[in-house]
Amino acid sequence: MKVLIRLLSIFFFISFSSMLLWHYFTHSYPALSVPHDVNQNPAKSNDAAPSDPNNVKQNPAHIKINPFIDKLLASYSTSWKKQKKNFDTYRSLLSSSCNAIFSAVVTQDNSPVGINITYDADSKKILEVKSDLFSLFPKESPFKKAPWDSCAVVGNGGILANSSCGKQIDSATYVIRCNLPPLNNGHERDTGSKTNLVTANPSILFEKYHALNERRRSFVENMQIYGDALLLLPAFSYRQNTAVSLRALYSLEDFERDPRAVFYNPAYLRSLAGFWRGQGVREARLSTGIMMASLALELCNNVHLYGFWPFGTHPYTGRQLTNHYYDNRPANKRAHTMPAEFEALLNLHNKGVIHLHLGECTN
Repeated sequence: MKVLIRLLSIFFFISFSSMLLWHYFTHSYPALSVPHDVNQNPAKSNDAAPSDPNNVKQNPAHIKINPFIDKLLASYSTSWKKQKKNFDTYRSLLSSSCNAIFSAVVTQDNSPVGINITYDADSKKILEVKSDLFSLFPKESPFKKAPWDSCAVVGNGGILANSSCGKQIDSATYVIRCNLPPLNNGHERDTGSKTNLVTANPSILFEKYHALNERRRSFVENMQIYGDALLLLPAFSYRQNTAVSLRALYSLEDFERDPRAVFYNPAYLRSLAGFWRGQGVREARLSTGIMMASLALELCNNVHLYGFWPFGTHPYTGRQLTNHYYDNRPANKRAHTMPAEFEALLNLHNKGVIHLHLGECTN
């Protein structure tokens, strides 16, 4: 009998204790139980940066992607404002190291007959400038009128698709585009079409135009979308680039069509690589995007970047992105460390030096 009474006492004690614990947790921490009718979608913001020519949707509520990207997004300043002191400091550092206005492009001024050109990605390759090559160089820098008021540097990231940034991009004084991107067939709404400078990776010329060893009319006709822009080619980076870059120049001259081909100065590219190594970006070769962002910092008083997001998930909507806004071809990860470059550009954005646009543009 005593045993039975003891067992009943223990049972009632446990039951009573359980009721107290249940009451404590459900009333003290109601967030542990989320009602089904609560809207868990993040709030949206249409705040625009003060310097924008048009409004830009900058959503402060970020989709969780991974710890590294989440950390980057958490530091992204959505209420951007130019910090003139910081801008002037970075421009001065770049100018003293690289001097893009005079040195970015090979010209008759900076590469006279008899000088030796050392390739920036192949230091064993040295080419003497002779009169026939010298005659192909512009007499002076195409950037002698710099600085311009504003630059839009347009990367090709998948984040640019459905961004509606075309009108805003075209409102910039000087528009720089990378690696012969498509601008028609509906892309105009997101990318715009105005182009003052466009780069071309020789791999495109090899793959799409058979290294320009065959018919060249299609290449010349396709280039017309960029109007009278400069076509910037790395003729003196790798030895296999030289002949195909010269053929691009000859093709445009032979058909008497724009754009006008010019060549990167390898001395400038070496200086630029050294500058970014000092900023913590250490890689086999800088991407075209960060090269053009750097060029814009010297050429323009206000620098806006579009299409610079090297990750596969949209920072605000969470949707999957293609690698480019026009295709899903992967980047060369052996040569470029895109996340490190993005982090360096994000640092400049947060310091008010450049404006890195990640949101949707609106009128």
